[in-house]
Amino acid sequence: MAFEGLSDRLDAAFKRLRSKGSLTEKDVRDAMREVRMALLEADVSFKVARDFTSQVTERAIGSSVMESLTPAQMVVKIVHEELVALMGGTRSRLTQASRGPTVVMMCGLQGSGKTTHSAKIALMLKNQGHRPLLAACDVYRPAAIQQLQVIGEKAGVPVFEMGTDTNPVKIAEEALKLARDQGYDYVFLDTAGRLHIDEQLMQELKDIKAAVRPQEILLVVDAMTGQDAVNVAASFNEALGIDGLVLTKLDSDTRGGAALSARAVTGRPIKFVGTGEKLGDLDVFHPERMAQRILGMGDVLSLIEKAETMLDEKKAAEMEQKLLKNKFDMNDLLEQFRQLRKMGNMKDILGMIPGVGKQVRDIDIDERQFDKVQALILSMTPQERRKPDIINPSRKRRIAAGAGQQVEDVNRLLAQFRQMQKMMRQMGGGRPGKNQMRGMMEQFR
Repeated sequence: MAFEGLSDRLDAAFKRLRSKGSLTEKDVRDAMREVRMALLEADVSFKVARDFTSQVTERAIGSSVMESLTPAQMVVKIVHEELVALMGGTRSRLTQASRGPTVVMMCGLQGSGKTTHSAKIALMLKNQGHRPLLAACDVYRPAAIQQLQVIGEKAGVPVFEMGTDTNPVKIAEEALKLARDQGYDYVFLDTAGRLHIDEQLMQELKDIKAAVRPQEILLVVDAMTGQDAVNVAASFNEALGIDGLVLTKLDSDTRGGAALSARAVTGRPIKFVGTGEKLGDLDVFHPERMAQRILGMGDVLSLIEKAETMLDEKKAAEMEQKLLKNKFDMNDLLEQFRQLRKMGNMKDILGMIPGVGKQVRDIDIDERQFDKVQALILSMTPQERRKPDIINPSRKRRIAAGAGQQVEDVNRLLAQFRQMQKMMRQMGGGRPGKNQMRGMMEQFR
């Protein structure tokens, strides 16, 4: 999970501050020294880490903080505010053309995820009611056009291509012309990349920019490369003048330094972050929400938005009524699993809930268990799913054989189902405790 190490270090530093009734200037400076080390270990650039902690220290040693009733909380509040400012302050939206289609030029090095994320952003816009078009402007990398066509088909977004013998500038111009003629409101230009930055690459990108005048130039960078990603962003921005960044593989980077440094170094906002391999694994970047995650405050708004986008509202209402009437059965459990899996990685989803992320951080959640549970439930008869209490030893043997599992697996599922029923009744009257949440997640280990 992104920022995991940084979150742990910051939590430890703030815990020491909270243990003190009052704070001295030395306490604050010692804590900021730990924060600076945590940022550096998270692969944040030295200058950004130094400037950040200096700004926090300057604000934190003021009399309004030191003399307040909760000085430690005031310091945490200042760190939160400065983290938000460091990452851009507010969400930065895509610029839209005043007339005609909006042209988004996607650029980046090879392997950064440029082609995939062109389709991801296009799919996000399509789901919002727009009509995007993908244009294959990479005529050099083997199978680049085919890759875009395959992923475009999966996203349900059309792809414009003119083969590998046409100049990329011409392809971009023709794609824009087609978009105007056929009413597409977004055109994504999937441009060529290189293994490194070179003059030929930059010249081609400059030529495309001059020909079609894109409203947005988005640079796709691999967050896993840390400071290299920031250096690449700075080079592209200097040569081309980018408008925003797309950080990929942020879910795989436990340090997260690129997200904190990129905006500060380039002065350009992070607009999207890739959070997984699936086409739907893309989030709009919200600096405040990211700061809350880093500080262990959860991210309820993103969780709600994801749920509203991915979950079936009618089924959710039906489920709520069943829970209220205590009629939750195996069919409902199966549907619940299917709905949750639409939302993405379970550990990341739970991490958005305030106070829960740290509880499940050390639990290894094996999502393949969802498939095993589904196989067992589907091996039951309709009557057994409605009334699990009728499942006797002979039925258990039949269910296990049908799912290719053991009777012990059936027993475990039934025990877990009864525990979940009990927990859901308790959750109806209040928030689940730490041990209850941990127990719920143990079944997916």
